Amino acid sequence: MVVVLVVEDDPDFRGLMVQILHGWGHDVVEAGNVAEAMARVAERRPHTVVTDIGLPDGNGFELTQQLLALPGDMRVIVISSDSSAGNRNAALRAGAIGFLAKNELFSVGMQRLIDA
Repeated sequence: MVVVLVVEDDPDFRGLMVQILHGWGHDVVEAGNVAEAMARVAERRPHTVVTDIGLPDGNGFELTQQLLALPGDMRVIVISSDSSAGNRNAALRAGAIGFLAKNELFSVGMQRLIDA
């Protein structure tokens, strides 16, 4: 079972993501900000992290860089309601394996990124 960390400050949207990922058979851990995300990573060492860009104590691009600097083979997917090319490019420059608009999160593409 793949452990997935969801980093999203909107509790309703985070809950929906958790529900869908559980439905896909994943063990899901939650965080509402960067500090919580780093604590959850230390506790659970997730296979994949799905992070929003806008977080109350930082952003998903910086979090991606922090996570990828840790030992291991963690993978990061950046999400946002703003699907502009600038955000997509910034996510990939930060080292994310992918970028998805929030309205694409429950697509086959998201499932493939997590399961890869």
